[in-house]
Amino acid sequence: MDFLNLVRNRQSVRAYNPDRPVEPEKLERCIEAVRLAPSACNAQPWKLIVINDPELKQAVAKAAEAKWLGFNNFPQQAPVLVAIVRENPNLSSKLGTILKDKSYTLMDVGIAAVHFCLQAASEGLGTCMMGWFNEEAVRTLLGVPKNKRIELLITVGYPAKDDIRNKTRKSTDKICSYNKYQ
Repeated sequence: MDFLNLVRNRQSVRAYNPDRPVEPEKLERCIEAVRLAPSACNAQPWKLIVINDPELKQAVAKAAEAKWLGFNNFPQQAPVLVAIVRENPNLSSKLGTILKDKSYTLMDVGIAAVHFCLQAASEGLGTCMMGWFNEEAVRTLLGVPKNKRIELLITVGYPAKDDIRNKTRKSTDKICSYNKYQ
């Protein structure tokens, strides 16, 4: 699949096939895609926690639910969850963050997450990135130190349906201009 078709076909999946587990080799290729992701000053400020133990996965999925708001009611269906923990940057990246007042580590975590999800899509897997979850509950369940942030949870599995939804996006002229801000 060429890259633009991969991007067109990747979507946030919120219903998973419960009878189809994720093959370990596919997860390993997704992890390798993260390992190869670029980062500011090559800091690689992330750690992935792959959650495939069924009981632990259910407990983490429950910590991601927001039933009273009407979303994140699907993570328990996914065979695998992945937590992305933001790690401390190296000295160069940390200095850049201070001098430029930009959170390079957050950008890097986002890039790593996209690498994971695009590789998963190329493997025929569905994913959904979630930033809304009970971080303290997930931290406790996964043994993440208090000085670390769990930035994202990603659901991973085979989609329950094969259909690709139409993407509603702004037109190119709304997101891009040449040579000056317009």
